[in-house]
Amino acid sequence: MARGRRPEETVGLRQLVIDAWSWLNYKPVMAEAGRPGSRAFPELAKTWVPPHELRRLAAYKVLASYDNNQAGQLAAAGGDASALERREPGDAAKLVDTALGYLLGSEQTITVEGADHAAEETPQPGAVEAAAVQDRLRKWADKELLTFRIQQAERAAVLLGDSVMVLAWNPAKQRPTLRVYDPGFFFPQWGDEDEDFPSRVHLAWELPADDEAGLKARVRRVTYELGPIAEGVGGEDVEGGGSTAEIRTYPWEPGRASNVTCYLTDAEWLLEDLKNGETLDQLPMDKAAYRVRPDGTELNRLDLMIDFVPVVHIANTIPDGGEPWGRSILARVLQALDELAATDSDSSAASATTGTPIIGLAGARLPVDRATGKPQELQVKAGAVWQLGETGRMDALDTSPQLAELRARVDHLLERIAANSRVTAAGLGTLDATEVPSGYALKLALGPLDALVGMMRLAREHKYRLLFKMVQRLYQAGRGEGWSSGETLPARLAWAPHTPTDRAAVLEEVVTAYGAGVLSLETAVTMLLEAGYPIKDASQEVARIRAKAEEEAAARVEEAASRRREPDGEGDREMSEGVTEQETGRASGSVGG
Repeated sequence: MARGRRPEETVGLRQLVIDAWSWLNYKPVMAEAGRPGSRAFPELAKTWVPPHELRRLAAYKVLASYDNNQAGQLAAAGGDASALERREPGDAAKLVDTALGYLLGSEQTITVEGADHAAEETPQPGAVEAAAVQDRLRKWADKELLTFRIQQAERAAVLLGDSVMVLAWNPAKQRPTLRVYDPGFFFPQWGDEDEDFPSRVHLAWELPADDEAGLKARVRRVTYELGPIAEGVGGEDVEGGGSTAEIRTYPWEPGRASNVTCYLTDAEWLLEDLKNGETLDQLPMDKAAYRVRPDGTELNRLDLMIDFVPVVHIANTIPDGGEPWGRSILARVLQALDELAATDSDSSAASATTGTPIIGLAGARLPVDRATGKPQELQVKAGAVWQLGETGRMDALDTSPQLAELRARVDHLLERIAANSRVTAAGLGTLDATEVPSGYALKLALGPLDALVGMMRLAREHKYRLLFKMVQRLYQAGRGEGWSSGETLPARLAWAPHTPTDRAAVLEEVVTAYGAGVLSLETAVTMLLEAGYPIKDASQEVARIRAKAEEEAAARVEEAASRRREPDGEGDREMSEGVTEQETGRASGSVGG
């Protein structure tokens, strides 16, 4: 049984498939996945596509069609000709973009544990090193446009349920580069001993033929694979137990030897050279054309000098047990979106008959076309005059009640979609603000959205920690400037609040608590940062606050000393004269004595 798929249960003569994409079983077009001659999924009939991946790839295409208002076209390609009349005003894309906005918040910040204490008078052990790593990671993020990459990856994850980010060391730039891939290109190969991460990963996609360049249709496969260190690639021979093994000491684990490394293979195959049964993991290596790096190195099991696969798979939700794949924000409400599109189509048809009603005439004198001698057709338009006989009558079909009912059903479906997706009506912006009696009531209305965002961020917490760990280790492996050997420090991605906060209330709370001495300055600044105040770096803000306080204290001491040296005012002058007289008297007394 393939990983990520539950057993099929037989019901009568049909099979009920229960897996990560069971919510799409109601669509007849899903039965077209992998079928030869399919108009809906022609790309899935290729011989190199693994059979157990067909449902996942088909699900991605169905979801993408909803995002691009093409679900009707996809259904028509599957045999439903009436689906071409389907109206899709963009409700699916709005739901995806709204959920994405709440997930990301206003900004994302890289933080390293302990870095906020580096500005203290007596920093905690390791705080200075943590602040330095945090600064270097943030500089890397600026150079690699991390915020932009996160937007790319997270929109795919929210829409499709999955996204993929790949790191690679760039010798020319002397830093790790980050690239986002379509999850439809991602094919992990799970082994029997792989629990959390696959030891082999394929990134594969088809390249179309280019007649002008003389290129035939081909498939490209990029493979990352963990394996024993080959002889003569930088390892050390260690004899033990009657055998010789190649080992290596990695800079992030100075005291531990490892015999594992990651190999990169990048090759292409002509589609015409592939036979049935030669799927992605069984492509004939004797027919492969390996790609070459700019420096002339052939990418055939190239040793990357790292002991991990630099690929991060992001799931939109916390996967079920045994499932590596996430679930789209549209998954649970896809049928409601279909009903909404159908109702909107009916509403459009009803509005046409309401705006231009169907009229029945009796006893009308129809004008005659002089050329043909036949009666002309009457048109319903402004300024039209019809002549009726003495017994003439005109009846109009009133469809406005049906139109009002359809519009009410549209509102009902939108409420169901908002509730079942947990984005809520308040989150979608369809809730009338005048209907909210208090801020507490609004907080309760946003409760499901808070839980949704919390779950989505929790599903990503470990993945971004893993990403920043890989970035540090690639810097260490590439001997980047400022990066030395040693243990990798834990770094995470901090998200801004997803809903507006009462900043004035948070400020009052922080001032009161800090003034009473129950909060440290670091915690107070962190609370202001999470409340949405424009603080870029908590540690730097703490340092600036302390520096300003020291300057003000020094200024007060200097002012007090200046007043003692240069008295000002009548009272100060009299006091100064009295002090002088006392000093003179003491001096004269001592002389007289």
